[in-house]
Amino acid sequence: MKTVFIMVLIFGIHLSSFSQSEGNDEKTMKSVELPEIVIKNAGKDFSYYLPDKNPDPSVKKLQSDFIAYNLGKDYEGYDNFLVILEGEKGILTATYDSNGKLTSVVEKYNNTQLPIPVIYSVYKAYPGWQIVNDKYLYSQENGDIKKKEYNLKLKKENEVIKLKVNPKGEIIANAD
Repeated sequence: MKTVFIMVLIFGIHLSSFSQSEGNDEKTMKSVELPEIVIKNAGKDFSYYLPDKNPDPSVKKLQSDFIAYNLGKDYEGYDNFLVILEGEKGILTATYDSNGKLTSVVEKYNNTQLPIPVIYSVYKAYPGWQIVNDKYLYSQENGDIKKKEYNLKLKKENEVIKLKVNPKGEIIANAD
C-alpha cells in the first residue's frame, strides 16, 4: 500500500511538472505579425487601415480583432457608423461612412509595453526617473496616420513630470 501511494505521488508530480513546462520553450512560442496595410473593399471605395507595430500583445490582439471584423451590411441606412472594440488595456473606435468605407480610427491604450527606443530615450534624458504611467494614442483618418504618441508620467522622489514621446523615442513635449 505504501509503495502504491508513493508511485501515485511521483506520477502526479511528474504530470503536473510536465504540464507546466509544455509549450513554454522558444520553439513553440508564436508571435503575431500584422500586415503593413489592410485594404478592405467597401463597394466602389476602398478602406485603408494601417495597424501599428506596437510591441504590446494586447494592442496587437485588439488590432487583429479589428482587422478580422466584418462590417457586413450593418452600415446601410446610416450616414456614419461607429464600431467600438474594447480590449484588455484599451479601446479602438472606428467610423465608417454611408458606403461602408472606413474613414477614421482612434486607439487609446493604458500601461502598454513600451517600445525599446522610447524606454531608452526617456531614461537617457531623465536618469533616475521612473515611468509610472503611460498612455498610447494612435489615430488615422482615410488611411493617413494623424497621431502616434506616448503620454508618459515620470516620478522621482516627490516630483512628477509628464512627457509626450513618439514611437522612435523623440521627446515631443514636456508637459510639466
